[in-house]
Amino acid sequence: MTRPGPQPGALHTADLHASLGDPVLDTMNFLNEVTHRYPEAVSFAPGRPYDGFFETEQIFDHLHRYLDHLEANGASPGQIRSSLFQYGPTSGQIRELIADSLRKDEGIDVPAESVVVTVGCQEAMFLAVRALIRGPEDVLLVSSPCYVGITGVAALLDVDLTPVEEGDKGFRCEDLEAAVLAERARGRRPRAFYVTPDHSNPSGSTIPLETRHELLELADRYDLLILEDSPYRLVSPGRQLPTLKSLDRARRVVHLGSLSKTLFPGARVGYAVADQPVVDDTGRTGLLAAELTRIKSMVTVNTPSLSQAVVAGMLLSAGGRAADLNVETAAYYGDAMRTTLARLAEAFPEEERVALGVRWNEPSGGFFLSLTVPFHADNAALERSAEQFGVIWTPMSYFYPRGGGERVIRLSVSYLTHAEIADGVERLACFIKDQAARP
Repeated sequence: MTRPGPQPGALHTADLHASLGDPVLDTMNFLNEVTHRYPEAVSFAPGRPYDGFFETEQIFDHLHRYLDHLEANGASPGQIRSSLFQYGPTSGQIRELIADSLRKDEGIDVPAESVVVTVGCQEAMFLAVRALIRGPEDVLLVSSPCYVGITGVAALLDVDLTPVEEGDKGFRCEDLEAAVLAERARGRRPRAFYVTPDHSNPSGSTIPLETRHELLELADRYDLLILEDSPYRLVSPGRQLPTLKSLDRARRVVHLGSLSKTLFPGARVGYAVADQPVVDDTGRTGLLAAELTRIKSMVTVNTPSLSQAVVAGMLLSAGGRAADLNVETAAYYGDAMRTTLARLAEAFPEEERVALGVRWNEPSGGFFLSLTVPFHADNAALERSAEQFGVIWTPMSYFYPRGGGERVIRLSVSYLTHAEIADGVERLACFIKDQAARP
């Protein structure tokens, strides 16, 4: 069998950016491909909102509400038309509404000019990392396991990433401090630390209040910036702990936000809160938000005006309180999490659970939980699970930048009905027990 000869104009992978060979860029594609091949399988993989809360006609109501808002505030017909059809300001045209929502929902009191409206939170991550990491002497630290989006950003930007491993009881400041000191000893500058403090993706863990205060003190002591990514707070039941940004008195926190989970993902509207002063060589002072905007002007130019308009209409419908729009959704996701935990307990009675080495955490909110299994939870195991048992999950190893999590899986509970959760956990239990019995 002969190999085909070179194609006209063919490029070699060795001549493309090294990040394209990073497995993290293929993880979500692999999951999507498995889901497509086994459409009848129950999937605990998608970290997306439940479809049952969306009504198509609502989009037009939200759009008209925003247009009425513009008119009531003195905008001319030409200005209103331009606000929908033109590019709009790079920093965003609904910054005031987002800043108002953050004050009311999260106690984050910042001026509108410190907000940059982005194309989802992914762009906010990209802008923040690009602005803050100057060169190879700077290090981005991440709480690990971490969201693959930040790992991908680091790979695309050739940024060196240092994981700070969570322990059995979650994130510990002493581990971060040790990582900071180790990097300094190597002659490098620990520049920023990325963390999801609330109901994190993928583990579902939440940082206690006392640890939040310790983290802010540590950041101030070591001249470290914190990239806070916390999209699951308003879709989680009960009273939430304060955000790091609301506790931040030294402007150490860059808050990265998303309206995908709280409003709707198709809008692709996120934001960065970057109120840190930036001083140039002439002594002139601006905000970090302005620097992010300069980068954005060369990446996406602006966030789509139509998406911003619909999101603005949704915020206006609740007087700026996104939390009020998520009372029902938070209750639904809370019930989904409790149902999943109850079904796992039924499927694995304590004695059998101990014998198998199966265990799981019990998040108080969010979309995800982590489940330890007695075998390597790799892509091969996932394919067998989907093909033979009709259930899909996510290998936790996807979320460890430097290896780890080989015997842990992530379960997402957000996209399924309670009946699908019950069916899926039953299938999953059958798979785990069968896989554990294999030689």
